[in-house]
Parts: sequence; structure tokens; C-alpha cells
Amino acid sequence: MPPALRILIAEDAVLLREGMVHLLRRFGHEVLGAVGDGPSLLAAARRQKPDLVVADVRMPPDYRDEGLRAARSLQAEQPELAVLVLSQYVEQTFADELLQDRRGGAGMGYLLKERIGDVEEFADAVDRVAAGATVVDPEVVRQLLARRRDPLSRLTPREHEVLALMAEGRSNAAIARRLVVTEAAVAKHIASILAKLDLPPAPDDHRRVLAVLAYLQV
Repeated sequence: MPPALRILIAEDAVLLREGMVHLLRRFGHEVLGAVGDGPSLLAAARRQKPDLVVADVRMPPDYRDEGLRAARSLQAEQPELAVLVLSQYVEQTFADELLQDRRGGAGMGYLLKERIGDVEEFADAVDRVAAGATVVDPEVVRQLLARRRDPLSRLTPREHEVLALMAEGRSNAAIARRLVVTEAAVAKHIASILAKLDLPPAPDDHRRVLAVLAYLQV
């Protein structure tokens, strides 16, 4: 049986937070505390030095990525700290960022909150992350792989239209006339396309060519 862990929980939803406290204690772990926002997580972790932090990605005060930022800051300070991040739905950008920036040999995990309902699976993920493994929710893996297989799938229908017209060699002004929108709107669509395709750094005109090549290769 895996050794008992000293765990700190950060989750703003009270019922889910208390449910995790109960589950983790049921499996023999020591819950050092359960907080509801990023600043409280930072303060508690620095004071208590847990083995593992279980943190929601989005928490007060802004409900953006406070939990993720706090977890990464803590790992920079405590390289041995294992982190299991939870999310209501797949945050693809956060998943990439989290997994590509692992600190040292500490464990790292990213699970959807629905996975907590499978008690045994959640407990296993906690143990594996604490032991230094990388644990990623199967649905997160599926969506990340799908995105990498077809980066164009991330574009909106209007962005597909703009890219198709770019592939025809049309200027921004010509695209605007064709779609009956402003040139400023076209420029915003193109900027979004270039960002979503994860193109390498280069002058905008060259990145525009790369975007067209990606479209033509599909």
C-alpha cells in the first residue's frame, strides 16, 4: 500500500472541496488544509510544505488560471512538490503549458473533475503523481492528439473562409469585400488563424504563407 501523503487541496467549490477531503482521508492520507483561492494556496503550501497539491485551474479572484499559476510558482520554489491539477473541461492551452514545463522530477497530473467520481481512479492518480509520474486524463489526451493531427480543426467556420480566400491569393481588402466585412475584421481573423496554427516565429507575411501551406496540405 502506498505511503500516506501530506496533501493540500485548493478548490473554490465547497462541496467538491469537502468531498475530496473525505476521499483522501478515507485512503489514509493527511489533508493539511483545503483552501478556496490562489493566494491562500500559495500561503498554505509555503507554510506547510505538502507532498502533493491538488488544485483547480480556475479559482478566485479572477477565475482564470489562478490555480495553475500558483501550482507552477510553488514547483519553482519546491522542485520536489507533486501537483495534480483539476479542470471542469479540457483546457488545451493550459494542458500544453503544464506538461511542457515540468520542474525537475516531481510528479504532474491533469484530470477532469468528473474523474473524481471514480473514487479508485482518483486515488490511483493521486498515488502515481506523488510517486513522480505524469498522469493525464484520457479525454485530455484524446483532444490534444486530435488537435495536433489537424490544427485546422481549431478554426471557426469564418476563419476557414478567410484562410481559403488567403489560399486563393486574395489581399485583406479583397477578402473583406468578398465576405462583406471590414478590413479590420479580416485582420483580426488572420491574427487568430496564425495564433491557432502554432506557427513558428517569423515575419507576418511569411507566417501567412505557412498558414496557406497548412491549409493546402489537408
